[in-house]
Amino acid sequence: MITILSPAKSLDFESEMADLNSTTPAFIEESSQIMSQLKKLSKKKISSLMKLSKDLTELNAHRYQLWEPRFDDNESRPALMTFNGEVYRGIDAKSLSSEQVNFAQDHLRILSGLHGVLRPLDNIRPYRLEMGTSLPVQRKKNLYQFWGSRITDSLNASLEAVKSKTLVNLASSEYFKAVNFDDINGDVITPVFKDFKNGEYKIVMTWAKQARGKMTGFIIRNGITNPEDLKAFDEYQYNDTLSSSTEWVFVR
Repeated sequence: MITILSPAKSLDFESEMADLNSTTPAFIEESSQIMSQLKKLSKKKISSLMKLSKDLTELNAHRYQLWEPRFDDNESRPALMTFNGEVYRGIDAKSLSSEQVNFAQDHLRILSGLHGVLRPLDNIRPYRLEMGTSLPVQRKKNLYQFWGSRITDSLNASLEAVKSKTLVNLASSEYFKAVNFDDINGDVITPVFKDFKNGEYKIVMTWAKQARGKMTGFIIRNGITNPEDLKAFDEYQYNDTLSSSTEWVFVR
């Protein structure tokens, strides 16, 4: 079973973490091509393209100019320990044991606008680039077109490596659109988290993000390889009536 996640906009390059046997992202050449385009952008264009404040524009323009395709120095650290949004706070990666981190390395993949696909221990440098950004690269009009089949092919290779036919989609809609699910060699299951509010079950985005992280942590900590075991997730309760074969609904 392979689980996919989105990255986070906020990054943590400051906190203490255990020594880890970090790895190098697979698509360095492609990331360099994308970054080459980003380095050419004016601050005004960056602000407009990514809808950033003045301070965030300054920060990320500076990051682009400093970025280089080296991931073995003090300017980089493992993706799972660096992304710091609601989903990743739900995972609480710094509390994982070494065995659990190794399990995550084999069974978890993080989709990325800059890197395509990251393993948890792949080192990253500071960056911000959402998959939905309309950035032309190599005669492709946006990142979805640029990455093309690379992400899907990489996920299929990961499924083959763990001898599984199940992809668990815990990524946001912006990111899972980068995957051609028709070409995935197996079943795709998308857990959906709904809270009872104003007389009905509905998705509350902040809580749903936290739940995606907590389910990811649940998978990693319990070494889950059988998708049926996801139904034991106890932050929410699996609801068979609301679910389908491809969309598993969890409620509370």
